[in-house]
Amino acid sequence: MGAVTRWEPNASGRLQLAALELYSERGYDQTTVSEIARRAGLTERTFFRYFADKREVLFYGAGMLQDRLVQGIDDAAAQLAPLDAIGAALEAAAGPVEEIRDFSRQRQAIIAANPELQERELIKLATLGEALAEALRRRGVADTAAKLAAEAGMAVFKVAFQRWACGTGEESLAEIIRQSLAEMKAVATGG
Repeated sequence: MGAVTRWEPNASGRLQLAALELYSERGYDQTTVSEIARRAGLTERTFFRYFADKREVLFYGAGMLQDRLVQGIDDAAAQLAPLDAIGAALEAAAGPVEEIRDFSRQRQAIIAANPELQERELIKLATLGEALAEALRRRGVADTAAKLAAEAGMAVFKVAFQRWACGTGEESLAEIIRQSLAEMKAVATGG
């Protein structure tokens, strides 16, 4: 590899790929930031420009996902029930996620193998849920209903995402979200 330059194109993407490779090869706990940076052809300093720590490499897109979900609720038709507004938002956010299926598969396997990462995943999902609840409250949904709908929506997302990431690729994430939401509603109504 040539000399490391100060501003490399797509440094964050290169760091993410390097981290995934190393986490898959050596394990999350055995991989250092220095090794990730070296594999990406960058410096540790560059790593820390993009990520607070080596865990955040796996959760980098959470802020963008949250923005898309909140925007999806804001854009949902006013007459939609809270859970349906969340379903519309989840489907709207599915497109960009589908573009990173291989990353998602590797990411899920790495998280599943590490309790620390599982905990971080739960924290990120809780943060997404609170953002969804706040978006519903802005639509005039009562606090308890907003929290319940948001939590149910996050459960749908979690189940659908795992099914999609581990699936054969025949169904889109949006389709699986739709199916999972319908199944959750059927369970809730005793159907």
